[in-house]
Amino acid sequence: MVKTANNPQYSRLRKLGQYLRPHWQTVLLGILALFIVNGLGTYLPLLIRNAIDDLEVAFSFGPILRNILFIGGLASLMWCIRMASRIWLFGVGRQVEFDLKQKIFEHLLSLEPAYFQVNTAGDLINRATSDVDNIRRLVGFAVLSLANTLFAYALRLPVMLAIDPVLSLTAIAVYPLIMLLVQVFSHRLRNEQLAVQQALSDLSELVQEDMSGVSLIKIYAQETNEQQEFQQLNQALLVANLKLAKTRNILFPVLGGMASISLLVLLALGSRAIPTGNISVGDFIALLLYVEQLIFPTALLGFTITAYQRGEVSIDRVEAILGAQPQIQSPETATALDKHQVQGQLTAKNLTYTYPGAATPALNQVNFQIQPGETVAIVGPVGSGKSTLVNALPRLLDIAPGQLFVDGQDITQVHLWDLRAAIAYVPQDSFLFSTSLKNNIRYGNPLSDASEVEYVAKQAQIHDEVLNFPQRYQTLVGERGITLSGGQRQRTALSRALLVDAPILILDDALSSVDNQTATEILNHLSEETQRKTVVFISHHLSAAAIADQIFVMDQGAIVQRGTHEDLVHQPGLYQTLWNQQKLEEQLV
Repeated sequence: MVKTANNPQYSRLRKLGQYLRPHWQTVLLGILALFIVNGLGTYLPLLIRNAIDDLEVAFSFGPILRNILFIGGLASLMWCIRMASRIWLFGVGRQVEFDLKQKIFEHLLSLEPAYFQVNTAGDLINRATSDVDNIRRLVGFAVLSLANTLFAYALRLPVMLAIDPVLSLTAIAVYPLIMLLVQVFSHRLRNEQLAVQQALSDLSELVQEDMSGVSLIKIYAQETNEQQEFQQLNQALLVANLKLAKTRNILFPVLGGMASISLLVLLALGSRAIPTGNISVGDFIALLLYVEQLIFPTALLGFTITAYQRGEVSIDRVEAILGAQPQIQSPETATALDKHQVQGQLTAKNLTYTYPGAATPALNQVNFQIQPGETVAIVGPVGSGKSTLVNALPRLLDIAPGQLFVDGQDITQVHLWDLRAAIAYVPQDSFLFSTSLKNNIRYGNPLSDASEVEYVAKQAQIHDEVLNFPQRYQTLVGERGITLSGGQRQRTALSRALLVDAPILILDDALSSVDNQTATEILNHLSEETQRKTVVFISHHLSAAAIADQIFVMDQGAIVQRGTHEDLVHQPGLYQTLWNQQKLEEQLV
């Protein structure tokens, strides 16, 4: 095997070395313990040989008893050292598992939302659990087994050759065939293990999605279809597992049987050599013991290879996550942005953005300036670029430099954490954690007291409803806030954004599930505050947008109209059309 940086096998071994490097001292202790065990194991048959040869000269209970006690003590010492080696090496496997899970979780948090639109949660969870577990076995069991096999051959084979080279070489002549068989099956085992891991990921994805969307499944009465899909994926996993098990069940017994042939060969040839005097009884017994000691690590080679193949596949799958580089990062020369000094001026200069793979830009030459403390509404038909625009402000999208500015500073040149600390953002999908209302509201500022939580809840017009809950602010909202209505979830998310007290507040249609009157009251309250925030909100309720200082009307990625409600409603154009449509719908209702 050529060891180059482009060689996948070498790359995996290098990654394995990186996993083990922080724990090299423990690994060294474990391998050293294995070396001592194998050294003592090599000495033990020689001790038994000498004791047997001494019996041929003179029989005495005293030396026999001493040999028995010494051999028993030596075997006990070997057991203790072997257990220590297992504890050290298996412990390293657990530590690597801990390190990788921590590293994966931290890395996932650094990636932009677009990554999770391409890679499903079920697959990522499977990689962070099942695949990491396979790597744990690799750095624990496989490293121990490979080191043990290496020491077993390196220490015992020279002694065997010194006793009788012909018998020894004849006995182990089958071992090269074992290595060849292992090489033939290794590629097949790896592909079958990859198929198992992929099938497990597919099944995990379905379970995760169905558990999250169980209400939708019941509304559309799709339980049967989901059961059938689960059965198909489960069947695919079963077939992949059975295929892998079939290969293992063919390979491992064959390896064990071929290893046992060496013992039969030695028995057949050695028993004929003793009467002729070519080998002593003690030497023959020692060779039998050595061959027997080599059978187990040789037969175990199949299990070791399986652990190694699983680990190889899992290293690739885990490194695919860790190798994904965040597309949105703070530049090395990033400048600081003090949240408390931010005034809230927002400026766009020829802002253009095209989603990867799209043919037309979602934002096309957008220009605007929003003054500190202004409330700006963004309206327009579906797909006009409204959400893309507000997602660009906190750099949830990878926009080019020189297009968006906060207080005159290019947002791509300031620290990402500082920028997002200055912007409170409420998406349309108001995600809530499976914890209490209080903890959800103070997520951005966990040390906030009850009075602060209640204050922002009043601003978001949800406080009175919370008081009607049996446990009030200690009410558990369930996974993703399932126990709350859509409007309650949105106002809870708004409370969370208000509590961080950022100078810029962005609402991405975050009041769509709230009635017009409540939405208007919330926005009026925000615009009347003594310390006014810069508020940018998307709304399909034009009556709520009417209170804004400015209204941006978007269509096909561009701002086609701007002005106050009074100006726009009397101008022929898209805003007037949308306003008339809304009024007609209200009359029909």
